[in-house]
Amino acid sequence: MRCAVYTRKSTEEGLAQEFNSLDAQRESAEAYILSQREAGWILLPERYDDGGYTGANLERPALRRLLTDIEARRIDCVLVYKVDRLSRSLLDFARLTGEFDKRGVSFCFGHATIQHHHIHGSADTQHNAILRPVRARNRGGADTGQDGGGAIHRRTAPATRSNLPPAGSICTPPPSVDRATHHSPSPAEAFSRKNS
Repeated sequence: MRCAVYTRKSTEEGLAQEFNSLDAQRESAEAYILSQREAGWILLPERYDDGGYTGANLERPALRRLLTDIEARRIDCVLVYKVDRLSRSLLDFARLTGEFDKRGVSFCFGHATIQHHHIHGSADTQHNAILRPVRARNRGGADTGQDGGGAIHRRTAPATRSNLPPAGSICTPPPSVDRATHHSPSPAEAFSRKNS
């Protein structure tokens, strides 16, 4: 599976640093791709980094290149650190993932898991967990530092060819942590911690 990593930061603040937010986002996605190497996942060398561009619209040079490469069938999976890195607009998010679906491209991010059919209609708990951060960001402005919620989920078994996400699906990369010692909370645990 040919994997592209898309990164974005709304402001140019800190981008001149040797290791910045875009690098951190990419490193997290690269770690996940590496963890899926045995399942055939490979990182594409092209960088799709939009530093200093808002997620409120689609006028971003790296995003345009990404979409061009998707249309040319050079990409099988797009990974982002958080869903709002792709878009802060629910309408644009639906349009983009619709384009991914048409081209058979999977979409992975770090905060929740859904399938495409959830995006286009049926509201369920996971759908709301994904869209809540986007809605919160839309209400609160760009990069306020306030997370809109949603539990982090991770795979419990290593990916194999038989359990790879189907084309057009949205998958969840686990956080880049030592899986042997880290315990990700269940959705119920995350909910109780958030509300305590």
